[in-house]
Amino acid sequence: MNSNWLKEHLGICSWSLHATDADDLVKQLSAVGLAKVQLALGPLRDEPDKWKNVDRKLADAGMNIVSGMVGTVGEDYSTIAAIRRTGGLVPDDTWPQSLEVMKKSAPVAAALKVKRVSFHAGFIPAGKDDPVFNKVVDRLGIVADVFKAVGCNIFLETGQETAPTLHRCLKTLNRPDVGVNFDPANMLLYRSGDPIEAMKLLLPYIVQFHVKDAIRSDADGKWGKEVAVGTGEVDWAGFFRVLKENKWNNGNLVIEREAGDQRVADIKQAQNFLHGVFGKVD
Repeated sequence: MNSNWLKEHLGICSWSLHATDADDLVKQLSAVGLAKVQLALGPLRDEPDKWKNVDRKLADAGMNIVSGMVGTVGEDYSTIAAIRRTGGLVPDDTWPQSLEVMKKSAPVAAALKVKRVSFHAGFIPAGKDDPVFNKVVDRLGIVADVFKAVGCNIFLETGQETAPTLHRCLKTLNRPDVGVNFDPANMLLYRSGDPIEAMKLLLPYIVQFHVKDAIRSDADGKWGKEVAVGTGEVDWAGFFRVLKENKWNNGNLVIEREAGDQRVADIKQAQNFLHGVFGKVD
């Protein structure tokens, strides 16, 4: 990993910029100085006129889509208890609608030639004997098949369960087309483990990182606080050390900023901070 590696692999989540259409996205990417984007597929699926030719407009500006993201139906992030009830593929009452969302999103990804799409699986129980564990594994297989049919892989967000639980789920699923989008801040926000130790365990499955920072929750069941990259508790030197020691090169590092009212400034600051840390880690 030479000094240019981070620059070549750094991107941004489209939803962090609150772009209103394709032209606005290109404008804001230019403002933050990044050429790679993980693109939320929901707006393209639901408002196609606003996002028409987004791939061509990005390409014309020297930018490209590195992955997609899709949400499930009925997710409520107001509290950890609420998202535990409503998140991902777990709830039986929203599963049929969430599957339909996946079926409608897959052709959108295919049309953009996106090869990877991420989402939250929901809270996966720790025990393999738990019927919910096996239900999630089965549903992940169904969704993986939906995207595989259009030449696309899926990968799962981290944080809602511990790394050993997610690792166990992936081993049980045993599909090379299902990977991990590792978010170190989510481990702190959900109080679900040490980010660096979790990263080490899941590294063989990781195909993308969300670059985000947070202050750990001080109690189980209580949200931590997302903060600007470099001002929280993620050990970024340790993060880059793991990448360099393992010569990780499976995907991109995509900045995600979901809080705060100065997104462009925070994203620029994150880039400067990350380059500074990256250059100091042997």
